[in-house]
Amino acid sequence: MTRPTGSSKATARAKPAASRNTLPGRLSAGMACDTAFRIIARRHLAAVLAQHEGTCRGDPEALHQIRIALTHLRTAIRFFSPMVDDALRPKVWAELKWLNSQLGMVRDLDVAIERVVAETGDELAVIAELQHWDEKRAESHRLLARALQSARYRRLVEQTSSWIESGPWSTRRSKEAIRLRRCPLADHAMAQLTEWEKTLLRKAKKLRKLDVEKRHKLRILNKRLTYSIESLQDLFADESLTKQKSILKQLRRAQKSLGQLNDDARGQTLAASLNEALPEAGIRFLDRKRENKLLRTASTAYRKLDKSKPFRSSDLTPDSEPED
Repeated sequence: MTRPTGSSKATARAKPAASRNTLPGRLSAGMACDTAFRIIARRHLAAVLAQHEGTCRGDPEALHQIRIALTHLRTAIRFFSPMVDDALRPKVWAELKWLNSQLGMVRDLDVAIERVVAETGDELAVIAELQHWDEKRAESHRLLARALQSARYRRLVEQTSSWIESGPWSTRRSKEAIRLRRCPLADHAMAQLTEWEKTLLRKAKKLRKLDVEKRHKLRILNKRLTYSIESLQDLFADESLTKQKSILKQLRRAQKSLGQLNDDARGQTLAASLNEALPEAGIRFLDRKRENKLLRTASTAYRKLDKSKPFRSSDLTPDSEPED
């Protein structure tokens, strides 16, 4: 439900620092990890910037896409840890986390409003409730637009871009640092994907026993694995695309269910802030039958994922040698 507020004409769109080097257009299995990180991180930072204007205008879809792009970027930083773990990384990470929190509140309200609109069969009965939700959304969007037009946001983009291109991680001279930068992408990708999948499946076995917070953490693990596989799309050989699509299908199915469960939990929290004006608002987000159905769907997806064959190095296209 779109209820945009006006965006300041004085908004100066932040731009990333100028690129220091020309990179290949696509990833390859033998590519060095430092080159691969820059390619992937550049793509996702560019996607964040592409949705800036629409998000400032109050477009819910632009807001959704900028959050996805930002999560992709944060996932890439985690995926290439410890290679990029330098003195500046905590500062970059803290600012990206700040931006995510600014975006999150408005996105949560958009989802809650969509739920209210979708479930009501009587517009007159729900009009008062929607008014309260809309007022809260408008206030939150004003704060978000202010953040996206701020000097802090512009510094964030410049700092992040500069760090991606030439942060301290890229020049450390220890043998271990050099080894991590030169490591072929295929070797690192297989090790990281395998580790993350094992962790996800281990925790997923206890899905029905998890509380809301732990279930949210499981969803984050799911999202990291999903987004990492998506970011490595260039690497998969034609014959391995079927396996990739099958794995992504189960991950996305589980992620959708866990996401809806998280939206319900967030909706309850947000509704609590409307209690004084509208005591019944939180009831809309309490549905045990729906919760059980979503948990069953996620559990089934994880069982199928557990039975699927894991990725192997042979699934990747060996079209280049490690870089010096």
